Amino acid sequence: MTTTLFHVRMDVAVPYDLDAEVRTELVAHEKARAEELQRAGTWVHLWRVVGKYSNISIFEVTSSDELHEILWSLPLFPYMDVEVTPLIQHPSAIDQPPAGSGQ
Repeated sequence: MTTTLFHVRMDVAVPYDLDAEVRTELVAHEKARAEELQRAGTWVHLWRVVGKYSNISIFEVTSSDELHEILWSLPLFPYMDVEVTPLIQHPSAIDQPPAGSGQ
């Protein structure tokens, strides 16, 4: 099965007036969903952007439609500004098998 890598930046802006209990529940559900996707091998890398409520992530999926569904499944998605960039292997990269190669 061929897969594609996507670089995804997620900037989160949860309203400050959101009920604290609702916020806590949303964040807990978001963490659980992120961990589930990482264990499944779909959310390949997850990095925090220093000083911001943001992350840079790499997803490996079979299609942009699959990525779209994953992003919409995130509990915090309604409060996110998301930027997606598809990635392909650079011809000068060494020691990196292409996505979907099974290596």
